[in-house]
Amino acid sequence: MISNEVKICNGKEERHRGGYKPLNDGQLEEDPRLSMFDNPLPYFGCGLGWLFFLLGFLLPFMWYYATILYCCKYYNRDPRERGGLAASTVMAFLFTIGFSIALIVLLV
Repeated sequence: MISNEVKICNGKEERHRGGYKPLNDGQLEEDPRLSMFDNPLPYFGCGLGWLFFLLGFLLPFMWYYATILYCCKYYNRDPRERGGLAASTVMAFLFTIGFSIALIVLLV
């Protein structure tokens, strides 16, 4: 059974169906903080984190630099950078473990 509920908000009568609220496309003001994400990310749209992730396969110290940026919360400037920086942090951790194991095997 579908019920029609009538609610009065700010002097206007609104009719809701089944508890769902209709979308007001274009009628609501947009959050001005979201406009900062209109610009594409630098470095071919990948962002700094993914750039460091890819460069880390050639120069592993780039993963460590990205780890420092991740720990210093660089992603607060642009949350879209968080995924790439986190991936670089994981790769730095795995590289450290792999390098340590290889060094122990060679020295023992």
